[in-house]
Amino acid sequence: MRYHLATISINIPLILFVFGVQIPPLGHRELSPLECQISKWNIPGSLPSKLQPLIQRSPITCCQTDLSCLDQVLYQEDNSNLAQKKALVTSIDRSLKYLQTPQAVATYQSYPVKEITRDRIIKSLQRFRELLVNSQSATELHAAIEKEFVYYQSVGKDQKGTVLFTAYYEPLYIASRVPTAEFRYPVYRLPPDFNNWPQPHPTRSQLEGADGLQAAKGKLKGTELFWLRDRLEPYMIQIQGSAKLQLTDGTQTSIGYAGNTGYNYKSIGRELANDGKLPLQGMTMPIILDYFQQHPPELNIYIPRDPSFVFFQENHGAPAQGSINVPLTAERSIATDKSLMPPGALALIRAAFPFVTANGEMQHRIVSRYVLDQDTGGAIKGAGRVDYFLGTGKIAGERAGVTVSNGQLFYLLIKPTP
Repeated sequence: MRYHLATISINIPLILFVFGVQIPPLGHRELSPLECQISKWNIPGSLPSKLQPLIQRSPITCCQTDLSCLDQVLYQEDNSNLAQKKALVTSIDRSLKYLQTPQAVATYQSYPVKEITRDRIIKSLQRFRELLVNSQSATELHAAIEKEFVYYQSVGKDQKGTVLFTAYYEPLYIASRVPTAEFRYPVYRLPPDFNNWPQPHPTRSQLEGADGLQAAKGKLKGTELFWLRDRLEPYMIQIQGSAKLQLTDGTQTSIGYAGNTGYNYKSIGRELANDGKLPLQGMTMPIILDYFQQHPPELNIYIPRDPSFVFFQENHGAPAQGSINVPLTAERSIATDKSLMPPGALALIRAAFPFVTANGEMQHRIVSRYVLDQDTGGAIKGAGRVDYFLGTGKIAGERAGVTVSNGQLFYLLIKPTP
C-alpha cells in the first residue's frame, strides 16, 4: 500500500521530487483523415457549466496510421502476450474482489458521477474480462469495446482532457535486521503510542535529526524495523510507500505502509532548484541521484526540509498494495485522486512512457494501456493527475524516474441496458 492516511495516500512518485517542470503536450502528427489527428483525444465540444470530473463520450476511432488507441502489447507475437493478458486478468479479478467489500459499497454510495455505480463497474469488468480472454487481436478487442462500452474521459488539468502522468515503483534494497557499522539508517514501525501523540506531530527533523541517526534519543526509540546502508534509501522507501528487502542473513522480506505524521510532502528536487543547485527545467530523478552521489553531505540539508514521515510494517514478501487494499500489478495499476475517480474501475490510459530497448537505452513511446484504478497518492490531486505503477526493482525505478508526460485518461463503462 502506498503512503496514505485512512483512504488518502501521501506517497509521492519519483518525478514529484521535481514536480512543477513544464511538460509539453503530446506532439501533433499530421495524419489523414482529420479524425485521426491528435486532437481527437481532446474532450469534444464545450463543457457544461457544472463541471464533473468525467465526461461521457464515444470510444476513440482507430486509424491505420495511428494505432495508439490499441493496447497492442496484449497481442504481441513473442509469447509475452500470455503474460500480459494474465497480469491484466489478475488485476481485474483483484478489483472485482474489492468491489464486493463494504468499503466499496460505502464509497460508491457517494460517488460524484451518478451514472457510474458499483454495479455498473462490476458488470463492465466482467464483460471486458470475457472480451479480453476471447479476442484474438487488439483490433478485435477495440471493436468490441466500441460496440459495447462508452468512455468517461477525465476533464484533466485544462478541461480539455490533458492529464499529467508520472510513475512509481517498489524499491529493492539490501537491509539488516540489526544495526551495524555498515547498516546505520533505520526505517521505523508505527509507535505503539502513536495515537496519543499530541498534534501537530513532530516533523522529520525533530524525529530523526538532520543526519537521520538521532531517532533513538526520542519518540522513535525501540521502533526501528530494519537498517539500511545509505541515508537516501529509507527516504526513498518513504516516498514509494513500500519496498522489497534482501536481508544480510540471506532471506528476503517486504515492508509496507503503516502510518504517517500527517505533513504534506516537500519536494527536495524543487528545494535544490530553489537554492540554485540544479535547474528545474529538465530535472529528473537520475539527475537528482547523481547530484547527491557527488555531494552526499547535502542529504543532511535537503531531506530534513521535508517534514513528512512514514512508518512501516513487515509484510513478509507480500506484494505492494494499493489504497483499495488489493495487490498492485506492474503496468496494470494506476493511482488517481479517489475523491474524483472511481476506485477499482477499468481505465484506458494513453501517454508517452519510457521503455528499455535491447541495447539498454531508454526510449519513450506513446502507448495505450488498459489499467485498473487501485491506488491513490497525496500529490495525486485533481482530475489532471495519474501515477502509473511500474513494478519492483532497479529497471522499474529507472523508468519511473524519467516518467513525466501529458496524455489522456478514460474509464470504460458498459452501455446501460435499454
